[in-house]
Amino acid sequence: MTTLTISNKGWVVIPAELRKKYNLTPGTEVVIVDYGGVLSIVPAYKDPIEQGRGLLKDLPGLTDDLLKERDREREREDSRG
Repeated sequence: MTTLTISNKGWVVIPAELRKKYNLTPGTEVVIVDYGGVLSIVPAYKDPIEQGRGLLKDLPGLTDDLLKERDREREREDSRG
């Protein structure tokens, strides 16, 4: 764990080894994210739509589950009369 000190201007210096590890060069834009009391420094996406493309491709689709649920609803309605 690395301890940082906030300056009077609100600046924080990211240690060199972490800048190198995460390729944070001068001019790199970052976002501060609040995860319910935990602050994280995350590199900003230049094009979030393009960089997010395919992010969920390996997850199961919901279409099959939706169609199965609709079939079950029809069966319940048919059994009621």
